[in-house]
Amino acid sequence: MSAAPAKVNIAAALAGIDDHWNPRIAAEVNGTQVKLVKFAGRFDWHSHAEEDELFLVISGTMRMHLRSGAVDVGPGEFITIPHGTQHCPEALDGECAVMLIEPAATLNTGDTITDRTRKELQRL
Repeated sequence: MSAAPAKVNIAAALAGIDDHWNPRIAAEVNGTQVKLVKFAGRFDWHSHAEEDELFLVISGTMRMHLRSGAVDVGPGEFITIPHGTQHCPEALDGECAVMLIEPAATLNTGDTITDRTRKELQRL
């Protein structure tokens, strides 16, 4: 027997998040997690050896720093980061709300362990 379908209101879920750089699991689909997170300021440079990531901006503007340059991503836009690519997200103009879509095994700081590393994520 499968689980009942789950509906998530993104705005309401984000309204319940009052910290930064601490992703919450909103859903799981075939080994992939959909996560919601708020950014403020700049994160740490890191990469993921095995996992690709998708960053969908819900509100605010995110700058994704890459070794080759930077890309600004606004509401309703997304950027994919291929595995092995060093990157560093940054919220511009205060706060940015983002949906992440990535394999469940993905560690938020990838190959770099810092005080921002979240090994176990909360579920919404």
